[in-house]
Amino acid sequence: MCVTITANASSGMAVHDDCKLRFLELKAKRNFRYIVFKIEAQQVLIEKLGNPDETYEDFTCSLPADECRYAVFDFDFITAENCQKSKIFFIAWSPDTSNVRSKMVYASSKDRFKRELDGIQFELQATDPSEMSIDIVKDRAI
Repeated sequence: MCVTITANASSGMAVHDDCKLRFLELKAKRNFRYIVFKIEAQQVLIEKLGNPDETYEDFTCSLPADECRYAVFDFDFITAENCQKSKIFFIAWSPDTSNVRSKMVYASSKDRFKRELDGIQFELQATDPSEMSIDIVKDRAI
């Protein structure tokens, strides 16, 4: 198996191909409810894949309290016209308790990484759980 890693010219960060492949599976096949990504050794890697039956609470509990992460979440909802819909959220998780260097690395790599994931409909930036509550997600999606 051949693995390609795409380098991020602006920050020197690489994005592992598995990140893009799993995101495409979430988007097209709905194999996952969410994906949590972490930066390790100058590249973005997958930390956790959420099963399709997991909830938003399961997702938020999977984010570390004191470390930055990127994540995507496939949010299902029913419109006022009673139609089943889904929106993909990109979440930049940067808790106040994480170290400054980590916050800088995640902030400088975010836009480039997000562009690798074609199909993101909304973005949330959160420094504590209240900034990404289910009510905020619902308000943005509907």
